[in-house]
Amino acid sequence: MSATSSTGSLACVGIGIMLGSHITPLARSHIQTADVVFVAVSDGIVELWLKEMHADVRSLQPFYAEGKRRTQTYREMVDAILTEVRAGKRVCAVFYGHPGVFAWAPHQAIKMARAEGYQAHMEPGISSEDCLYADLGIDPGSIGCQHFDTTQFMLYRRQVDPSAWLILWQVGLAGEQTGHRFATGPAHRQVLVDVLARNYPGDHEVIVYRAATLPTQAPRMEHMPLARLVGADLDGADTLAVPPSRPLQDDPEIQARLAALDDATGVASGAPGPIPA
Repeated sequence: MSATSSTGSLACVGIGIMLGSHITPLARSHIQTADVVFVAVSDGIVELWLKEMHADVRSLQPFYAEGKRRTQTYREMVDAILTEVRAGKRVCAVFYGHPGVFAWAPHQAIKMARAEGYQAHMEPGISSEDCLYADLGIDPGSIGCQHFDTTQFMLYRRQVDPSAWLILWQVGLAGEQTGHRFATGPAHRQVLVDVLARNYPGDHEVIVYRAATLPTQAPRMEHMPLARLVGADLDGADTLAVPPSRPLQDDPEIQARLAALDDATGVASGAPGPIPA
């Protein structure tokens, strides 16, 4: 490896979900001090905003095309990013939300860059998950929270706990396995409802959620019975939040063992459950 090429570096940064509101000072610094900036963001307005920070901002959106497999698109994104790293440039790749959440290209680009001897790292950002907790008023530490990609959840038998929240990401892509489509229809969502019906009744209220990306927008927080999800208007940006359908179940044996340990050490036992932070 030449001395010139070894000077290349890569920083994959997240700018959060809301335009201008979620970017960290460190992410902004990486953007402004890079030689070249690649962007994969949620809105053309966000691209224009980033172009005000740097003279050489290159959109990754043109790699998407109708009928083209998303895996091919992601590989081409990685190739474009690494081409500039190998040329000895300081590269910043900007992704909306958190660059490590539901994002294959940043992980792969960092992995390949490091394998080739370049400095590469990831800076976290505010994700849709963070926005969901704030908008829906969910504390994942209160009763627990399970997260799955919707299609993966459908394809494999996951152990679902109906006493905790269930969060299904990219619900608008439910059952998508071709790599070509950006949304599926009612027939695929019916399969999802049938899977969820193993643990939840058809009249159980669920929430379709989508974080706001612009200050002028409001988040989508649409409550509906599970059965009505089949006919809902959904796309890949939507998330399904399923509240618990039953209360937490006590484990008397474990509770008794823990109480005995506390008694043996002279510590008074309180009500079962975690102590709030």
